[in-house]
Amino acid sequence: MSKFDPYQHLSIRPNPDGTITRLTNFPSTEANPDIIPGIPTVSKDVTVNEETKVWARIFRPNKLPSNDNTVVRLPIVFYFHGGGFTLFSVSNITTHQPCSTIASETPAIVVAVEHRLAPEHRLPTQYEDAIDTILWVKKQVLDPQGERWLRDYGDFTRCYLGGRGSGGNIAFHAAIKAADHDIKPLNINGIFLNQPMFGGKERLPSELKYATDQLIPLPVLDLLWELALPKATDRDHRYCNPMQDAVYKSKVSSLGRCLVISFDMDPMFDRVQAFVQMLVAEKVQVDARFDIVGFHNIDIVDTQRAQAILNIIKEFII
Repeated sequence: MSKFDPYQHLSIRPNPDGTITRLTNFPSTEANPDIIPGIPTVSKDVTVNEETKVWARIFRPNKLPSNDNTVVRLPIVFYFHGGGFTLFSVSNITTHQPCSTIASETPAIVVAVEHRLAPEHRLPTQYEDAIDTILWVKKQVLDPQGERWLRDYGDFTRCYLGGRGSGGNIAFHAAIKAADHDIKPLNINGIFLNQPMFGGKERLPSELKYATDQLIPLPVLDLLWELALPKATDRDHRYCNPMQDAVYKSKVSSLGRCLVISFDMDPMFDRVQAFVQMLVAEKVQVDARFDIVGFHNIDIVDTQRAQAILNIIKEFII
């Protein structure tokens, strides 16, 4: 792959100042705060941090379950989109739609986090944005004038963090970092990682086997980590390869339940397996769902697989 250009593959252009120009405008949709026939949820955009410009899109099912005419409070799901830390937005249809579906079918209140992107903002910025959003939700549930959808309908004792790809990585690291903050009365019941993004310097068999993967060949994965990791670090940094950091591994036991989903034809499949083995060794309650047929982001192009993954996530949350 000597002539392969990972920048062109990602449709980005590097700039002299270390930023990138994103050359593709991905299909997006506006939030719909009012009920629209045929759409099972309402959604709204809220500012989380005015200084950093971090915001979130909140989803709420139109039909709120009730018990004896009392609205049943719903779990709160913090969702982090994929894109290798460098691309995409919660407003993109590929994130908006699954968040809407999770909200309507679970049902749940979904808080999709619009974190800052690398390389303009390198890790751990994305983890910090996740923590900022968790603390913002805490403020809303404690404030009598706080965001009504969260305050009136959210069950802050049942919070979950989750995401796809790099979003799964963010969910994991945010859950670790949340243990260092006072988030009460919020309680993180578990995390769900859909095809999470991890890496390392040493090539694993699945990376070599699928080095020329059509979606995320090895040069693309390497570039994404190069753009996202702190400068002067490598792919064995704990943000990329938590399995290599003994001190960081010791914090893993603080996690609650963990759902991990991966597919055999994903170049990162062996990374995910090693990650699960680390969780088990640290006595984390893990539900690993590995499928021998499938590739990275199969749920974006295969509606049946998307529904199957949603059903697994629903079972985990309920």
